[in-house]
Amino acid sequence: MNFSSILVKWYDLNKRDLPWRKTKDPYKIWLSEIILQQTRVDQGLSYYNKFVAYYPKIFDLANANEDEVLKLWQGLGYYSRARNLHFTAKFICDNYNGVFPKTHKEILLLKGIGLYTASAIACFAFNLQYAVVDGNVIRVLSRIYGIYSFYDSSIGKKDFLKLAAQKLPTKNYNTHNQAIMEFGALVCKPKKPKCSDCVFNENCYAFNNSMIHVLPRKINKIKVVSRYLHFLIILHLDNVFLIKKKKGIWSGLYEFPLIEHSQMLDNNDVMLSEEWVSFFSNNKVSVNRVSHLIIHKLSHQKLHVKFWHLRCDFLKLKDYNSIKITKLNEYPVSRLMDIYLSDNNIC
Repeated sequence: MNFSSILVKWYDLNKRDLPWRKTKDPYKIWLSEIILQQTRVDQGLSYYNKFVAYYPKIFDLANANEDEVLKLWQGLGYYSRARNLHFTAKFICDNYNGVFPKTHKEILLLKGIGLYTASAIACFAFNLQYAVVDGNVIRVLSRIYGIYSFYDSSIGKKDFLKLAAQKLPTKNYNTHNQAIMEFGALVCKPKKPKCSDCVFNENCYAFNNSMIHVLPRKINKIKVVSRYLHFLIILHLDNVFLIKKKKGIWSGLYEFPLIEHSQMLDNNDVMLSEEWVSFFSNNKVSVNRVSHLIIHKLSHQKLHVKFWHLRCDFLKLKDYNSIKITKLNEYPVSRLMDIYLSDNNIC
């Protein structure tokens, strides 16, 4: 079986029309690869177009402030990607005069760029012969060739990288790499793969041995932690209080003052808690309403959330920003907060 030629022939007939496939600009290819980490193409495409429109050149991204970048990224999640993107743009402008480094080794040293992303940029932008190995590639290779190695183990990573390199043709490796990723995204999908339409089904180990839903294998399962959060939307005259987080899951984003407990307390217990007293001291605070319980799921966390709508006209909070409510939509916030603000017509 000539794996690559079959794959490329399928790709020529079925590939999606995506803008980053029409350029050799390493900046735009890098941008697309960072956006598409942990993000589906149908969601990431609009963000890619926005970033290219706002920051057409790497100098434009480097000269932006972090709040602007995070606001544009808002809703994509995994915000460390945006912070690393911004940092690396500034680094390339400061150390390479805005010219993206051209070797795999140099690219790999950049912050926020791992082996897959470095290989993708090196291949797609500079036509260097590197196999790209992402989740789509692992799934295709594991199923077709019957690879049982745990792909998240050190041995498994080496096995898949070695096999991907073996299957890489001596020419047109750019197209081959695009094709295998596209095939994993459109046909050899994680759930409900299109095996009946697959050009490899006669030679696919997993299909012929009823192992489609077993392969590929992962050794480490994500442990999901529950957290119980009360966000305080405190009106103060015509302003509302926000704080910029210094660390945590939404580092660099703005959020309302927060009370967190090890379990979800009822409303009376929240108002009797030490945290509540610490916030408001002897100041008179009125509770306008409390939202219903909201469940917000992240990759590693399950958040149990309530939003409190309060008023306290004489409150002073150290290290908190007091801003006009009408300006709220100018600040980068989490997807959770963005949805709540929009659904409740706040700002």
